[in-house]
Amino acid sequence: MAEIGKGVTAGKLALNVQKRLSRAQEKVLQKLGKADETRDAAFEELVANFTKQMNEGSKLQKDLKSYMAAVKAMHDASRRLQDCLADMYEPDWFGKEELDALVEDTDTLWLSFHQNLTDKSLLCMDTYLAQFPEIKSRIAKRERKLVDFDSARHHFASLQKGKKKDEAKIAKPAALLEMAAPSWAQGLISAHQVAQTNLSYNQAEEDLGRAQKIFEELNVELQDELPTLWDSRVGVYVSTFQSLAGHQESFHKEMSKLSQNLNDIMTKLEEQRQIKKDATAATGNGDGAKSEEANHSESTSPAPKSSVTNGSDAELPPGFLYKVKAVHEYTATDNDELELKVGDSVLVLAFDNPDEQDDGWLLGVKESHWFQKKDISAKGVFPENFTQKV
Repeated sequence: MAEIGKGVTAGKLALNVQKRLSRAQEKVLQKLGKADETRDAAFEELVANFTKQMNEGSKLQKDLKSYMAAVKAMHDASRRLQDCLADMYEPDWFGKEELDALVEDTDTLWLSFHQNLTDKSLLCMDTYLAQFPEIKSRIAKRERKLVDFDSARHHFASLQKGKKKDEAKIAKPAALLEMAAPSWAQGLISAHQVAQTNLSYNQAEEDLGRAQKIFEELNVELQDELPTLWDSRVGVYVSTFQSLAGHQESFHKEMSKLSQNLNDIMTKLEEQRQIKKDATAATGNGDGAKSEEANHSESTSPAPKSSVTNGSDAELPPGFLYKVKAVHEYTATDNDELELKVGDSVLVLAFDNPDEQDDGWLLGVKESHWFQKKDISAKGVFPENFTQKV
């Protein structure tokens, strides 16, 4: 069995070698102009479009992979930057827990963005391009079968000419050898020549029919598939870039929210630092004033309790309760409201009529205005949660 297998393999190899030699010979004859070549301008245009489509798709796939690599690099850089901030952020600073959660949310958003691009855009392009190698292989096979068809056609035409010549020779007087043979032998010789000619002719005709059938089957299939493939590129590009744009929009929208949250945390941290700094400075000044007052009281004789007054209390507006500092900007929407900027100090006043006070609202006058003009008419109401008590 092994020997038979080798024989079959050797036979197929010899047949393939013969086919290659025949094709090479046919191509040489066609290039030299000694054999005509079957041409199909419409199909050649389809092949040109196919090649262009495949090259453009491959370039898009390559650039999309480069974009994905850039997204991955940005994700890694963002993660390192966020981790660095989280590591430096002191546990007792404002918004430590919120910051840690924000770092994780940012990382999750990057991961989701990268995965969505992979699933919806890159895989779409991979699937689209996966069909090109097989079609390219069939186009090359069609080209080979076309050469086989031309070769078989030329061979058959050559035998047709030879058959006509042989038939003409048979009709002429027999050769000297034939003339020397008996009449019955001359008939046998003529019949043998005709049989040999017919056998070669019939074999060539079968080969031509088979080559033509194989070529035409491939040709018809590709003529149906290539225009459909060419038209499909529009839908693929639309799907790819729509998906890309949609995920980009969603990602940047969510990232904008996280960035705003981070900015708010940093702003509040700075505000608290400034408030603590001002409070420390105020405490220091108060201690100094108390020391001076104590020294003064020690050096003078005690006065009656009714005559002792605070120089500071005399400068505060009537109805003063306590002082607050604005931690958020507030734009007044009515004439009786007080407009605030971050850092403004406000002297909180008691309402003349407590029933007029709305929940969550305070009455006050800006400290800077009061000390400059001593004018309480500039007082107004403001939201309590926009300020912090000092």
